[in-house]
Amino acid sequence: MSQIHTRQMGRLVASGTLDKLDATIEMLAHLRALHLVDYDGEDDDLSMGAPRDSAEQLSRDVNKLRNAAGLVAAKTNAVQSIVDVRSSLSGDLYSQVDTLVSTQDRLDEVESGLKALSDEQSMLSMVAPLKLEIDLLSGYENLTCFVGTVRDAKAVEVPNGGLMFTGIAGKQTVIGVFVLNDDAAATQSSLESAGFSPTPIPEYDGSLVMRMGEIDAEKSELLAEQESLSASVESWVDSNADSLHSGLELLERDQELATAPVRIATTDHAFIVDGWVEMARADEVSDSLSSICTVVDIEPFKIEPGGGGHGHADHHHHQEMPPIAYQDRTASKPMELLTDAVGRPGYGRIDPTLFMFVTYPIFFGLMLGDMAYGLFTLGLGVIVMRRSGNNELMHLGGKFLVYIGIATIIFGYIYGEFAGFEYLPHGHCDVEGILGVAQCEAAYLPDGSHGHYHWKDPYFGDDKQSLPAWVSWMSVMYPNGGEVHWVMDGPFGLKLAYPFHRVTGVEDGGNLENLILLTIYLGVAHILIGLAVGFRDIWLYGNGHGDQGFVCALFEKGSWMLILIGGFLAAYAFLSVPAYQEKWVNPDQDYLDLMGTVMAVGVAKFAIGLGMLMWTLFRYHGVPFPINIGLAGIEAIGMLPTVLSYVRLFAVGVVGVKIAETGNNMLYGSLDFSSPLFPVILIGWLMVQLFAWGLGVFSPNIHAVRLHFVEWMRQFYDSSGEAFKPFGFKARRVEVE
Repeated sequence: MSQIHTRQMGRLVASGTLDKLDATIEMLAHLRALHLVDYDGEDDDLSMGAPRDSAEQLSRDVNKLRNAAGLVAAKTNAVQSIVDVRSSLSGDLYSQVDTLVSTQDRLDEVESGLKALSDEQSMLSMVAPLKLEIDLLSGYENLTCFVGTVRDAKAVEVPNGGLMFTGIAGKQTVIGVFVLNDDAAATQSSLESAGFSPTPIPEYDGSLVMRMGEIDAEKSELLAEQESLSASVESWVDSNADSLHSGLELLERDQELATAPVRIATTDHAFIVDGWVEMARADEVSDSLSSICTVVDIEPFKIEPGGGGHGHADHHHHQEMPPIAYQDRTASKPMELLTDAVGRPGYGRIDPTLFMFVTYPIFFGLMLGDMAYGLFTLGLGVIVMRRSGNNELMHLGGKFLVYIGIATIIFGYIYGEFAGFEYLPHGHCDVEGILGVAQCEAAYLPDGSHGHYHWKDPYFGDDKQSLPAWVSWMSVMYPNGGEVHWVMDGPFGLKLAYPFHRVTGVEDGGNLENLILLTIYLGVAHILIGLAVGFRDIWLYGNGHGDQGFVCALFEKGSWMLILIGGFLAAYAFLSVPAYQEKWVNPDQDYLDLMGTVMAVGVAKFAIGLGMLMWTLFRYHGVPFPINIGLAGIEAIGMLPTVLSYVRLFAVGVVGVKIAETGNNMLYGSLDFSSPLFPVILIGWLMVQLFAWGLGVFSPNIHAVRLHFVEWMRQFYDSSGEAFKPFGFKARRVEVE
């Protein structure tokens, strides 16, 4: 099957004599091909199987090793043989785990004790300037004592008979106030007005100096014990951590096998296994089980007409749907992280993963589009991949960073941007309305001479400082040292250029306005692709309301295609005519007539689509005409903000550039090697660059995700699919074969 479909599934039912149940379970675990459907216990003639006798002990052992594994990480990702792991489990591993847990518990106690002593030491240091013993600060029957820090000691009003002591601890004023109990409330109010913050006083009968000495001694003793315990834990990790994690993995497998019978229907003499298998492995599974089971039957799954591939809970039908297994992928596999974030596609529906493999990096690169940030992102991705070991999720995350990093580098090259600097020269033609160099030189001025393209060197900031040499040299990567501006005129006023100056207006030799149009056109194309996918899914599998076929798809999705295309054409013609008339003194009547035709066609398509949408709401969704006449119009207008949402591809990118550019202007432009502030300014500039990169990675990802999940996927996506989870053991650290 192609990469845009999930794997074809089939329903397996296998039965055999009860004495073969354990062997069947072992074989299924070995195959890792069956998504087991748990027996629900509804059949009176069947019962749940009984777990193995070892299940209870295995559960205790797993919990024990799992708690220990949470304390220490594995040292390597090495794979051990099952013989070695079994030997470790039957040896002294459990006693070693007990040693680790007891050592770690004591280490936690020591660290808690050190923290408590440090807190007490800090508190005593705070009250020491009062030059009062600890036992004098509390324990009175007729007196109330207030001890703490205060913002303004002079503002504290102490009643007659009261005493106040003050001192300075660092930059804080420490105060101790003793008053009769009857005066406590008034004194507290006065203290609060002065910014009083109380300090807790420990119970201690000795002197403050003596207690500080005791704390130092206790801390020294605990620190020595902490060092010894930490060394013991490190030594334990070096010797046993890999064995611990491998043993846990194998025990978890054993536990899964021991408890598997409770998921299977049994009688006194037989068992029945029920589940889903990939049809690509159906023969392999059937052949393997046939030597153990009496009956093995695998039936390819077929969606009922109008079933639509929705989930189990869909109230429109009762067809149980199979779990979803992705096709084997290499390059596009990281994008499965995005698909899974929404939910797996309904069975039979288009898998959007391959589409996002293309569009997501494009959208991201279009926004970030800086070679320096792209290189940094790419490098980070490579580091994550190399350090991922056997952690598949981490590996895919690193690969994802590599993809968006490469896209960012490509667009950074097209934009001519590096670390917020725009390093390519800008230009303009002396013939109005012409952007490209070749087009300019081929054009004629009113006097009959050829046009001429004028260049200006790249600058940043209002002070017109030259670009730094470590940036400006990059112009050599472009034809003619960057003095090239190729332009392609596309349909509907779209202009693509190389290089593409995204932060500079057209009047100054840039392409900012062209980028705005490009993002809108990308939005229209992206949404049309989504609607086309939805058209196919409804045609083949239905709309979830029991309706299926070409006509249903035509009204459900074709109506929206007409609304989108018609609205786009009408809007283009409506906006183009005034702009054309303003630009030219004597506008071409043929052009105006053409735009009139385009507008008429657009309005007609929109009207037809709107009428089809009204019928759709009535026929397929049960909305009465008096209601859907207004509802259809509202929903149709709602397509406008959906398309305009893609303008964020322009806005987010330009904002990011301006943030970096501001840092360059304010900080890098002020760098002076002879200035004593040079290190400070340099660090500040680097921090701005790091912030711009961090924001550049975070924000474009958020917006790229939104455009795919919200704007695009809602045109077709059914996320009701359940992930295919094959029963068995996926070896990571233990080689079981």
